Amino acid sequence: MSTKSGKTLITANHTAPTADGALHAKRSPRTLAGSAQADDTAARKQTLALYETALKLMQAGKYEKAHSAFLQMLDTAPHDLADRIRMYIAACLSHVSKGTTSFETHEERYDYAISLLNHGRYDDAREHFEQILLKEKAADYAFYGLALLASITGDTQKCIDHLSEAIRLNAHNRFQARADSDFDGVAEDPRFTELLYPEA
Repeated sequence: MSTKSGKTLITANHTAPTADGALHAKRSPRTLAGSAQADDTAARKQTLALYETALKLMQAGKYEKAHSAFLQMLDTAPHDLADRIRMYIAACLSHVSKGTTSFETHEERYDYAISLLNHGRYDDAREHFEQILLKEKAADYAFYGLALLASITGDTQKCIDHLSEAIRLNAHNRFQARADSDFDGVAEDPRFTELLYPEA
């Protein structure tokens, strides 16, 4: 799954948050700094530092920012951290869905919508993509997100329409879509092929 920056997200597993801290902001989530296997590499230290920062954000009730922080480290997290990160991502989503979500930028809203898409919450994801377009009609990445959503839900025509607009606004989306596996469901459609490879 692609973010606005072109970064690929790993779809988070549907791991249910535990009831002993993952869903309660006032209790300190258990950290891994003491239990993780010893590994003094700079990369691991940096990941652990980011992990601790994300946990503190979550503890403070800043679920949108905690969600973004966990999501950013999921790609490169060591195996022993990845499952816990997915659990906290799900917990953040659960908390955010119960309240009013606020975003400082359209890009933050887009990343959140992509996460909803990854978790199968298609109607919620669509609402956030459309909210972006209400405020920024030329947001190519929001059209790209709607194209992803349409592909995943099997609506080929809407996928092509939205992707066409995303490409019209930003030609880079054509190259990004060529490598995006979420379009596999429409890849055999001649209209999709013509859209991505007009020179063929």
